Amino acid sequence: MGEEFRGTIADQPDFDAGSDAEALYNAMKGFGSDKEAILELITSRSNAQRQEIRAAYKSQYGKDLIDDLKYELTGKFERLIVGLMRPPAYHDAKEIKDAIKGAGTDEKCLIEILTSRTNEQIHNLVAAYKDAYGRDLEEDVIGDTSGHFKKMLIVLLQGTREEDDVVSEDLVEQDAQDLYDAGEAQWGTDEAKFIMLLGNRSVTHLQLVFDEYQKIAENSIEDSIKSELSGDFERLMLAVVQCIRSKPMYFAKRLYKSMKGLGTADNTLIRIMVSRSEIDMLDIRECFRLRYEKSLYNMIQDDTSGEYKRTLLNLCGGDDDIAGEFFPEAAQIAYKMWEISAMTKVQLRGTVRPYQNFDPASDAQALRKAMKGFGTDEDTIIDIVTHRSNAQRQEIRQTFKSLLGRELMADLKSELSKNLERLILGLMMTPAEFDAKMMKKAMEGAGTDEHSLIEILVTRSNQEIQEMCSAYQNAYKKSLEDAIVSDTSGQFKRILISLAQGAREEGPVDMARALEDAQVLADACNADSGDMEDKFMSILCTRSFPHLRRVFQEFVRCSNKDFEQIIKKEMSGDFKNAMFAIVRSVKNQPSYFADRLYKAMKGLGTDDRALIRIMVSRSEIDLFNIRKEFKETHDATLHEFIQVETLVGDTSGDYRKTLLIICGGED
Repeated sequence: MGEEFRGTIADQPDFDAGSDAEALYNAMKGFGSDKEAILELITSRSNAQRQEIRAAYKSQYGKDLIDDLKYELTGKFERLIVGLMRPPAYHDAKEIKDAIKGAGTDEKCLIEILTSRTNEQIHNLVAAYKDAYGRDLEEDVIGDTSGHFKKMLIVLLQGTREEDDVVSEDLVEQDAQDLYDAGEAQWGTDEAKFIMLLGNRSVTHLQLVFDEYQKIAENSIEDSIKSELSGDFERLMLAVVQCIRSKPMYFAKRLYKSMKGLGTADNTLIRIMVSRSEIDMLDIRECFRLRYEKSLYNMIQDDTSGEYKRTLLNLCGGDDDIAGEFFPEAAQIAYKMWEISAMTKVQLRGTVRPYQNFDPASDAQALRKAMKGFGTDEDTIIDIVTHRSNAQRQEIRQTFKSLLGRELMADLKSELSKNLERLILGLMMTPAEFDAKMMKKAMEGAGTDEHSLIEILVTRSNQEIQEMCSAYQNAYKKSLEDAIVSDTSGQFKRILISLAQGAREEGPVDMARALEDAQVLADACNADSGDMEDKFMSILCTRSFPHLRRVFQEFVRCSNKDFEQIIKKEMSGDFKNAMFAIVRSVKNQPSYFADRLYKAMKGLGTDDRALIRIMVSRSEIDLFNIRKEFKETHDATLHEFIQVETLVGDTSGDYRKTLLIICGGED
């Protein structure tokens, strides 16, 4: 097959179409069918060989093989096997037809197919659609879609993207500038310019344009699209960009979203596993592991069952859940991901802002009135506390005491209960007091909440850590370091103490030193585990985040290995979790918090302490960015998750209501 073949299904040597046709006929003969024989045979033949089997079957038995398979098999397993039996262009045509028939349109299916296929595949799809349904695909798409979304789909349907060897170097800068001028640089967006450039330029050319755009805008093209476009058109253009950057990574994301959460999007899972099995499944597997720290094989195994699962696993072709070297495609993607992370200047945005007509005396009186007499006016308390910045809340606390001679925190504690009390009190504390309280809670009692300790110490700035240490000393008459020493042990204790110094380096990247650090880490991968952990800790706990982004980028070049996978496989326990949290925070801190929120709410029961901690501590820093990352990764909004996952135990709905106000929007 040669070096270029990146699929998992190839031609079967010593292939005999007639013999295979007979084996399938026998597997379906009589009462019941031998599903194991069917799936093993079909997944071990290439699509071209399956077409020969289908022809031989008709010739030998006068019946259509696909019709017989449909009759004998059922459900998802039937859809998967029948999908494998169709020629690729006819399978795409069937998927498109299903996407646009009936009352609603499956826009995600249209986007996936039309953004990821080559010119030749698009031409074959259009011809297959005409042959199978006697209709013009372009006319059907026009009739079923609208606006800029429709225009871009029609451009993609022409299959006229410049070939990959076409790079107009003199146009790279101009195209990047044109994209910037069409969006970020003006009021409103020139969608036609986005459509023309992203729909026609070659993949190689656009990759260079995106790099140039990053320099001009100090922002990735993806972030600009998210801020300038909306709806299906935004999703379509993002898919185009993702496919230009890396089709395997695009499909890895689609596969992950098809299986995570409640239920499986089986149509998406089947479509991708069928269509990529002979093209780039090996690269998709590697990208999947790179992005999600879990192998595609394991995720399929956990999420599906029966013959359906066995067929999918055969198409997947193997388990990558071991530390190893990158395939070339994934190494390039990993390097590029770190480069984009290093270059992008993210504008962090909170969801809670200072109240414009702020009057601390009026707020103090209103809060007192809400807590006086029989019953408590929770609505007033929630409204005031959630619509004031933390600095304003501290003024209210002071004014409450000077005007009324009472402690606001004590009054709130006596009037509220359960999670609402914890949430409102958390909002009323200073950030340093709140972090100190969270650290204390994580270490008190029988067990230690190591994840909380890691999250706080990894994500806070030097100043925030130093202020937290002072608040801890004031509140508990003991240093935070002493508390950590008495409650943790080993290498994990050493990491926490190192981070608790609040002495991480600051300032610009030193490229020469970044290269040196990357080589030290690469060499440490071959050392014994104790020495390796020491080396990792000495660099990851002390260097600035911008510096570490460059270190991790150069590590890929030095070692051709996945840094996160090395941590996952070579380390263990809390030390591994702390190292992992540092890397995730360095790469994309809002994404790290989005993942922590997802884990706090998914599964049986909600981890309310983690949910409250993150929502309170990030509300004025980057909760807006966290929301965006949450939606990007989990295909559901943070607002929706909170609405559903906080129903249990929140009989009044006040806790949920407060969280939703802090969340700040539905995205």
